[in-house]
Amino acid sequence: MAQTAHTLETGDSEAQAQPAAPITSRFLFVDVAAQRAKQLRRGALPRLERSTTTTPHKLERVAMEEVKQGVIQYTLPTTEDVQRGRGRTE
Repeated sequence: MAQTAHTLETGDSEAQAQPAAPITSRFLFVDVAAQRAKQLRRGALPRLERSTTTTPHKLERVAMEEVKQGVIQYTLPTTEDVQRGRGRTE
């Protein structure tokens, strides 16, 4: 299975108090939301308040909304991380 292009941050920290920068790449958005949905399926608690009027029921929708609103922090790998992941040694 291919490695993901980012890491989701999961602890409580001051960095999470500020919204994440908006994701402009739809491919990165899908990747981050998919990783967050996986966390939710494994028991992580949603970071958004559930309203009674518009409540997404599927965890994938919850994850997408969290990413849209910037409550999910993520980091992108460096070039070195990618090269190490592919088994290259330079």
